[in-house]
Amino acid sequence: MRAIVTGMGYFTPKTRLSNHDLERMVDTSDEWITARTGIKERRILEKGKGTSYMAVRAARSLLAGRNIPADEIDMIIVATVTPDMPVPATAAFVQREIKASNCGGFDLNGGCAGFVCAFSIASQFIETGKYKKVMVIGADKMSGIIDYEDRNTCVIFGDGAGAVLLEPSEEEDEGVRDFILRLDGSGADMLRVDAGGSLHPATRETVEKKMHYVFQDGKAVFKHAVKGMADVSGRILDENDLSPDDMGLLVPHQANIRIIDAVSKKLDLPSEKVAVNLEKYGNTTAATIPIALAEAYEEGKIEKGDWVVISAFGAGFTWGSALFKWAMDKP
Repeated sequence: MRAIVTGMGYFTPKTRLSNHDLERMVDTSDEWITARTGIKERRILEKGKGTSYMAVRAARSLLAGRNIPADEIDMIIVATVTPDMPVPATAAFVQREIKASNCGGFDLNGGCAGFVCAFSIASQFIETGKYKKVMVIGADKMSGIIDYEDRNTCVIFGDGAGAVLLEPSEEEDEGVRDFILRLDGSGADMLRVDAGGSLHPATRETVEKKMHYVFQDGKAVFKHAVKGMADVSGRILDENDLSPDDMGLLVPHQANIRIIDAVSKKLDLPSEKVAVNLEKYGNTTAATIPIALAEAYEEGKIEKGDWVVISAFGAGFTWGSALFKWAMDKP
């Protein structure tokens, strides 16, 4: 029994923050941002709404597209670094709002690699036969933890949510074939949020020192991201006796166009085999891969029988990839 993707949904806020908007906020320019990141705009969720607001709408989009009631869902896994609050889990808010009355669920923090981690875990729930329908959501409101006076981070991140549904299939020639998950804590200081946890609980001092915002050593993260994503993407093909020529689509984490281009070059993949949408949304952290996957499917870039690789790198450092054969017919 293998886990297959049977449904998808996503949500992005209406408000757009363009490069030209950022020119009026920090010392930057559209040319500088585009050349270094490939991003033209990002979506921003309004104040007073949390990550669960987007996750719920991605889940509802999935359920409507799959044409199933929420009470058929057995498990909800939400990958996020921006939960609505420390307790309870964002998954609880999603379950409550979509009225999934027969499921379990939890949140997972894997940084930008969170969706790959959650997807891999969900596939195991399916393959063991324990559950029949597992919803995996990647969602982040990055605007809530970004300092819009720091041009090193505010030009990169945006808000969004994407969801996929995994179900079992008896067909051995389709579905999730393999995954690779890696962790290296020596990179923990290079991409982090210092305060808000048990080490540095929120105080007036932590707020005044801007310790609740994302810090990133961009050059160091870039170097490790290229190596890590290229390694796990290539290795998962090698370990399954596949070559880049066999691939239908690579769906990489949408962090920076230079990272995506470098990984594609190392794998010798043509541009038509690589999903890219970061120019519209920026880096939505755990949401980048499910949003890009859903859009690629809508645009006809994936067909039934195609090999798909998803690959990501994020804080921790965490990184990983998953390989699966597409089982859905054209939309």
